[in-house]
Amino acid sequence: MDPNSLTFIFLNAALINNFVLALFLGLCPFLGVSAKKETAWNMGLATMFVMLVSSISAYGINWVLVKFDIEFLRLICYIAVIASAVQLVEMTVKKFSPELFRALGIFLPLITTNCAILGLALFQTFRDYDFFQSLAFSTGAGVGFTIALMLMAGLREKLELAKLPTASQGAAMGLMLAGLLSLAFMGFAGLGGSHA
Repeated sequence: MDPNSLTFIFLNAALINNFVLALFLGLCPFLGVSAKKETAWNMGLATMFVMLVSSISAYGINWVLVKFDIEFLRLICYIAVIASAVQLVEMTVKKFSPELFRALGIFLPLITTNCAILGLALFQTFRDYDFFQSLAFSTGAGVGFTIALMLMAGLREKLELAKLPTASQGAAMGLMLAGLLSLAFMGFAGLGGSHA
């Protein structure tokens, strides 16, 4: 498969190099919001939206910065765009679903500091993706992030019904599950061939 094709870029971001389970970016919401599937789904959608907005904005910002030869402003511009997109999501969720806003708690504004989103903007810039490749990359990354959250939430909900030894309850079990999911996703590495 051509490593520059939209399909490969999407699959690479969603499965092969999943931001959470392969690149270990965005672990804070992954471990913090994955106790219930409904909350995980909504956090995944919010993060996917922020990733999409950030990706489109990063593409335009990078084009302007390169045109004026001021690439050194790239990082600060990306952070400002990410913070603005998160603020938009936060205001929308608070207005239309106060219940969800309370359920997501501190993790909703923490999307701003989610390294997966900044990583997305930087990766697409350094890989010189065009506009459509950037869209495929951000959509794949958002889908992969949501898949990781949903898998973790499903496992954690099932484990609520299980009798666990005291030593492996809580954060310890969450980290063990994250490690097992990461190992499972490493199996997708073969799909990418030599183009990771």
